[in-house]
Amino acid sequence: MSITLTQPLDMHLHLRDNEMLQTVAPLSADSFAGAIIMPNLVPPVTTQEALIAYKERIQEAIGETTFTPYMTLFFKPTYTKAFLASLGSDLAAIKLYPAGITTNSEGGLSGFDVEELRPTLTAMSELGIPLCIHGETNGFVMDREAEFVSIYEMLATNFPELTIIMEHITTKASVEALERFPNLYATITLHHLLITLDDVAGGMLQPHLFCKPIAKRPEDREALRKVALSGHPKVMFGSDSAPHPQHAKESCGCAAGVFTAPIALQVLTELFVEHSTVENLQAFVSGNAQTIYKHLTVPQKSITLEQKPFVVPEIYGSVVPMYAGKTLAYSIV
Repeated sequence: MSITLTQPLDMHLHLRDNEMLQTVAPLSADSFAGAIIMPNLVPPVTTQEALIAYKERIQEAIGETTFTPYMTLFFKPTYTKAFLASLGSDLAAIKLYPAGITTNSEGGLSGFDVEELRPTLTAMSELGIPLCIHGETNGFVMDREAEFVSIYEMLATNFPELTIIMEHITTKASVEALERFPNLYATITLHHLLITLDDVAGGMLQPHLFCKPIAKRPEDREALRKVALSGHPKVMFGSDSAPHPQHAKESCGCAAGVFTAPIALQVLTELFVEHSTVENLQAFVSGNAQTIYKHLTVPQKSITLEQKPFVVPEIYGSVVPMYAGKTLAYSIV
């Protein structure tokens, strides 16, 4: 059995920089036609010069492989319409982080005052630039995403023309919010479709499954699966593949992030086949994203997966992938 996916996209990807970029960027480029690239470098990407330079480093890392990096800026409430318009097609979206909530987010927002945000968000609405949000408060870790839903609602109500992407949703509450506002959309990761908190910390701690937002309860996972497997038009695949070197994961201060880029399409295919919904996989990994992000130019590229065992390498460079050493049912041809 073989399955061919046309123009597969990863709508939330961390490529890091320098040596790590050289290791992980070719792996995503081998599987996908393009990806939305996160801007939380050190320092974060906030200028045209930094954005273009980072895009050039990514293109150098992937070589001649057909793959388009769709670039993002780290949100600042001081961006002007003239500045954003000047970026043209170099800018695909803007990513908003609450301050200190995840890796390299210290420069994020410490509050959500509508009037403070209005100039930038109005400009984004008028220019058709999507706003991607890491939606967590600084409350109790299992409640952070659910608590943030009220902020999504506030933004969706005050900026009805703004496309708002709830990134890497993990809860039933976020899934339910999708239906209440026409301008709310979401990305869903591979790992949140597969694991719950029990897989991370129910027995021996599994550092390579630790991420933010943290995996939640079985009922939350089921809500995510329901919309993803059905091809719901408001959700799309975003891996949130977040590489860290092995020593940073296997340590007392375990870094948050799951590295799934090399296995994402293989495992998604197995999951959709297992649930007899493989006809919806194309929408989840490409079609919905191209509808939600109206201005993407996606290169022609097809990826064929076949039912042939694939043994996941134990390590890529310094990064341990999810399911390291395990055998998957599907391989990329």
